[in-house]
Amino acid sequence: MIEETDFETYLNISPDKLGIYLFETNKSKNLYEKEIVINNNFDSLELDVLINFLDDNIFKIEKLIGKFIENIYIVIEGKEISNLEIGIKKKNYDKNINLKNLEIAIVELKDLFRKGNYDQKIMHVLIVNYLIDNISYKSLVDNVSANNICLEVKFISIPNNLALKIEKILEKYQIKIIKYLDAEYIKNFFKNDNLDFSQMVFKILNGQNINEVNLIPKSPEKKGFFEKFFQLFS
Repeated sequence: MIEETDFETYLNISPDKLGIYLFETNKSKNLYEKEIVINNNFDSLELDVLINFLDDNIFKIEKLIGKFIENIYIVIEGKEISNLEIGIKKKNYDKNINLKNLEIAIVELKDLFRKGNYDQKIMHVLIVNYLIDNISYKSLVDNVSANNICLEVKFISIPNNLALKIEKILEKYQIKIIKYLDAEYIKNFFKNDNLDFSQMVFKILNGQNINEVNLIPKSPEKKGFFEKFFQLFS
């Protein structure tokens, strides 16, 4: 039996392909992989096609690992994905700009996005432009003396109704969706690297892009404000 912490399951849904991958994290390779070509219309998500695909593969994966699949990551590709950039400029009344200041600014942008896009589910939050006193930085810095901060953030999202359709299908198998991801963003980020699709997904999930804000579920557990990158409550 394979330990649950040794693998992750990815489901890729695109207009022309369905793919499911059992990724062995400690060896960085697929233990199971299956793809089929389809002609899919997300406006009326082909439920039967997706259900038949899962019926054909979920049992095989569970037999391979000797336990039920409990969690899965959904990687979406298609015109239903939205990209919206929002900027904010804030006066700094403290002596230094630190990660706490940046967190507050990003939370404000996230709330602003949700106010105008209540029908969207956020997949990725990416810092596009990062200025401190009009000086551009490629990545986040801590404890910088400055008067103001300007952030431009990209939100990548999918419609809530599409996410709900997928969630209802996965409920049949008692599988919980951990996170939705944008396939185009992932592929573009690694366009110069020779990596398998599953390897790219795994690296994005584990903070390869230092300018991606990581949204985590609300939890009563006490955690540090920041680790390698932002972790804001979703």
